[in-house]
Amino acid sequence: MALTAAHWVYLAAVLLIIGATVARKNVVVPALLATLVTAWVLTGSPITAVQAIFNASLTAASELFNIFLIIALVTALLGTLRAMKADQRMVTPFQRVMRGGWSSYAVLAVVTYVISLFFWPTPAVPLIGAILVPAAIRAGLPAMGAAMVIAIAGQGMALSSDYVIQVAPGLSATAAGAETSAVADIALVLSLITGGVALVLTGVVLRRHMRAPAETNLDEWEGRVAAAAQPVESTSRIAAAIATRLGFAKARARDVAEPLTVVEERVPVAAGVATHAGGGAAPPPAEPGRTAGTFPPAAGAEGPDEEDAPRVVRLSKIFAVGVPVVFAVMIAYMALGKFTTLVPEVQGGSAAALVGGVAAVLVIVAVVALDGPSAALTTCGEHLVDGLVFAFRAMGVVLPIAGFFFLGNAEYAGTILGLEEGQSAPGLLVDLVTAGERFIPGNPVVMCFGVLLVGMAAGLEGSGFSGLPLTGSLSGALGPTVGMDPATLAAVGQMGSVWAGGGVLVAWSSLLVVAGVTRVPVIDLARKCFVPVVAGLVVSTLFAALAF
Repeated sequence: MALTAAHWVYLAAVLLIIGATVARKNVVVPALLATLVTAWVLTGSPITAVQAIFNASLTAASELFNIFLIIALVTALLGTLRAMKADQRMVTPFQRVMRGGWSSYAVLAVVTYVISLFFWPTPAVPLIGAILVPAAIRAGLPAMGAAMVIAIAGQGMALSSDYVIQVAPGLSATAAGAETSAVADIALVLSLITGGVALVLTGVVLRRHMRAPAETNLDEWEGRVAAAAQPVESTSRIAAAIATRLGFAKARARDVAEPLTVVEERVPVAAGVATHAGGGAAPPPAEPGRTAGTFPPAAGAEGPDEEDAPRVVRLSKIFAVGVPVVFAVMIAYMALGKFTTLVPEVQGGSAAALVGGVAAVLVIVAVVALDGPSAALTTCGEHLVDGLVFAFRAMGVVLPIAGFFFLGNAEYAGTILGLEEGQSAPGLLVDLVTAGERFIPGNPVVMCFGVLLVGMAAGLEGSGFSGLPLTGSLSGALGPTVGMDPATLAAVGQMGSVWAGGGVLVAWSSLLVVAGVTRVPVIDLARKCFVPVVAGLVVSTLFAALAF
């Protein structure tokens, strides 16, 4: 078919959004204006065009609300665990096996990856930084090595697959018209390949910098901080400065009052803004007997809550073990359904519903156990409201961006434009790809690397998820032209967007939090991560092009 003015306007808008992301500008306003102009040219009605702005975001919200809800429930669960300090107790036992630099390297990688799969990396980073990083440095791992392994395992491997919560695969799959489970499975494999290559290359770089275990390692690390022009008082102080600089709201008073354990949830998804672990604008009070610029003694066998009531300590121990066990059982059940016929297969929306339902049940049980049945009616509601507020704060800006790309999809364009039932809606993006098919390389390798580069460009503004509607839409349109599954291309684009913008390759992303808790220069951290991560992305993209 012949291209119309609307097609050219839509193409120009796509290029404008890509250019804005490369320039590290917020793309919400360009997406809204692009929706307005495209709808106006399509229909010839300025009233319909204005309505399309609302309808596009509403359509995106209706398609993605399951993602918002699961974020809210998992965030509420993390809040209940923090209230009884079970989150600290989950990671404290790993200190006992951190006997040397290499064992610390392995423990940091595994713990960061596992916790980040269930609670996302950015909320987990201050917790890991406060409890495990001092122990790792004491054991001989250099601070830069600790920062690199946390960034690669958490912000990279865990977030790029997002296999448990499945927010990233859900966004990619919805835009690509593929199954969420298919994108999630491929993304998991690609993330493990990318992370494995990056961790091995990082280990090669660090082999000459490992030290023998000694208390002087920790003293030297803390001494460098104390000698700095602006001493850092705690992980909370670092997080607070980042949050204030980026314009985020102050943390709740009860969070600020807990030095070194603040895990205010912020996730790098907002277009043009990287969200982070937040603290209050003012530093928390220094612990008795500890001067500014030093860590408190690393938590040991006595646990992080030795002054709490015995009942709270007991509940902390129970839920520190119980929550991971419940999630492990859930994953085992899902695996049985996928690979055997013993239980029904859980996939797509059912998998998200299972994760969200399990999180909701755990929230109720934990709140009732901690506060009692009467007070739990109020406390549980507060945790859920906090989770919903966070979900919309973190994901809200994705809606107008997704709405614009949904306008280019014939499946959603009719609803956005308010067409009557039976009227055919244009598929602008597919029409553009079809018209330019003769110019598109038919090589799957070239196509995969092209989508990867688009994903990395979309992540340059410091957001891991806002580029997924773009890479997903392109994958759904380009995949059939080269005989590739759109789910594979969407997973490749997801790797590029999240590894770049999720907090590994750009210094203005949530990598700031990793640098803060490990006390290394963020620019140096991004520079040192570049070669290992890009090498991993090249290997995983080749694997995707040749194996899927």
